[in-house]
Amino acid sequence: MSGRQRPLARIGEFMNDLLEQEGATVKGVGWPSRENQRLRFGQLLRAVDIGDEPFTVNDLGCGFADLYEFVKDEGLPMRAYRGYDLSEKMLAVASERLGDDGEVVRADRLGEPADYSFACGIFNTRLDASDAEWLEYMKSVIANLHEHSERGFAFNSLTTYVDYRRDHNFHAEPMELFRFCKEEISPHVSLLHDYPLWEWTIGIRRPE
Repeated sequence: MSGRQRPLARIGEFMNDLLEQEGATVKGVGWPSRENQRLRFGQLLRAVDIGDEPFTVNDLGCGFADLYEFVKDEGLPMRAYRGYDLSEKMLAVASERLGDDGEVVRADRLGEPADYSFACGIFNTRLDASDAEWLEYMKSVIANLHEHSERGFAFNSLTTYVDYRRDHNFHAEPMELFRFCKEEISPHVSLLHDYPLWEWTIGIRRPE
C-alpha cells in the first residue's frame, strides 16, 4: 500500500465506524446538524455560480448523497449525478437513495468528467497523516477535480482562523490554497470566508 493509500484506508474505516455509531444521519457523515450541512452545500454552489442551464455533477466524498438531495431541493436543473466515496457502507445507503437517478463509485479520485465537481468536508480529517503529507494530498485532489470538471468545481476546508483544533483534523491556510489555485490551476478563483462556520470554500470556474 502506498503512502497515499495508508491514511485513506484509515479514513474509510473511520467513516464506516461513524456510520455504525450514528446511523444514516448527518452526524453519520461528521456534521453536527442538517442546517450546518446545508449551509456548506449552499456555499459550494455559490462558489461556482451555477446558472439555469442543465448540468451534471461529480460529488467526491459523497457520503449518503446528501448533496444530490440538496441540489434537487433547490430546484436546479441537474441532469446526472455521480458520487464517489471510500466507505462501502455509505455508498450502499447512497445507492439506495439515488435509485436510477444517479450512480456511485468506490474511489478517492474522480474518474469521469462532469460539468461541476464538488468536495465537501473531505479534507477535514487527516487522522495520523502529517500536515505536510495532507496538504500535498489536498493539492493532488484539487488537480483531479480540475481535470474532470467542464464548467467548474468547488471544495472546502477547515480554516486556520480558529481558537480550537482537534488532533485528527486538518486546518488549511486559506490564502495558501487560494494562491495555489490561482497560480497552478486557473485564473478564475473565488474564496468565500464570509459565512458563519470555521471554514472556507474555494470555487474555480472555467472561462466562458
